[in-house]
Amino acid sequence: MMTDLLIERRDVKGFDGLPIAVHMVGQGRDLVLIHGYFSNAWTNWIRYGHAAKLVEAGFRLILPDLRGHGESAKPHDAAAYPADALTDDNLGLIEQLDLTDYDLGGYSLGARTTVRMLARGATPRRVILSGMGLRGLTQTLDNGGYYTNVLTNLGTFARGTSEWMTEAFLKTTKGDPVALLHILNTFVDTPADVIANFPQRAAVICGADDDSNGSAHELADILRDGHYFEVPGNHMNAVTRKELGQAMVDFLTA
Repeated sequence: MMTDLLIERRDVKGFDGLPIAVHMVGQGRDLVLIHGYFSNAWTNWIRYGHAAKLVEAGFRLILPDLRGHGESAKPHDAAAYPADALTDDNLGLIEQLDLTDYDLGGYSLGARTTVRMLARGATPRRVILSGMGLRGLTQTLDNGGYYTNVLTNLGTFARGTSEWMTEAFLKTTKGDPVALLHILNTFVDTPADVIANFPQRAAVICGADDDSNGSAHELADILRDGHYFEVPGNHMNAVTRKELGQAMVDFLTA
């Protein structure tokens, strides 16, 4: 795990003016990567060496912390989390950083946000959708009840259960349960026919044991130029495996 990278931290303005933290590292082609739910840029991309691999491959990484996560604003007011708020924030990031020729991707909620950005007119050259299947894009609240249960019943789950492990992850990322509950209200479904029309070359990278968001194979198949990469692990631990970063490098340097 290489984490001794020179990371530049700056804030951009969210759709409502609230600060969104962005971590930038490396030099070269711009690659925006968006982390997953309950996580942050550090945990998803830097901690397990993926950023180092991508920097070495010649990319400048632009790693936002989503609203309600990491070092970004975490308001407790439900009004700060309208539908597509994360999409609006990240479309604003592209604009404020003057990105024109760039690649875009994410893990789980970050992949969903990437898809929403594409549906709303973002024009990256290439796309990475990791930890995501088709169902998680077309039926975004499919797992909503699960997360609502975890966030509203913290401290009650039996050790070793899925809920207990999700809560343990929340603790490691120092997540804010109130803000994270509001994040569920931002989810917007993207119809399959819209996804099928994305013109970009796209990598679908998913853990062999990850079906949390439906079938990644199905997603790769529906995309006009989709390419499936299997990595070891499930939804929670595929992020910790070096193969995830390697698959991203392989796709982007092919």
